[in-house]
Amino acid sequence: MLFMKLIFLSVFMFIMSMMVFSFNRKHLLIILLMLEFMVLSLFILFMINLMMMGSEIYFLMLFLVFSVCEGALGLSILVHMIRMYGSDYFQVFNLLKC
Repeated sequence: MLFMKLIFLSVFMFIMSMMVFSFNRKHLLIILLMLEFMVLSLFILFMINLMMMGSEIYFLMLFLVFSVCEGALGLSILVHMIRMYGSDYFQVFNLLKC
């Protein structure tokens, strides 16, 4: 019963983060936070499924490594965009400006 509640909570977290990701696309920081929230909910789902099946959890370590790399890459893009353009608004970002 506890696993079902955690699965429902994780799916709810994923759906809510997808909604915020879809409807609020003005700031790069909010987009990156919602991507990390989706990764966190997927991590919880993977952990529950692997615990229920009784299999090895080394896949979780690989998943965490890739999610940390994704977060570091997103943060570096955010810092670069703020240094070049002054903010993280997508309206300020112009592809023709070099």
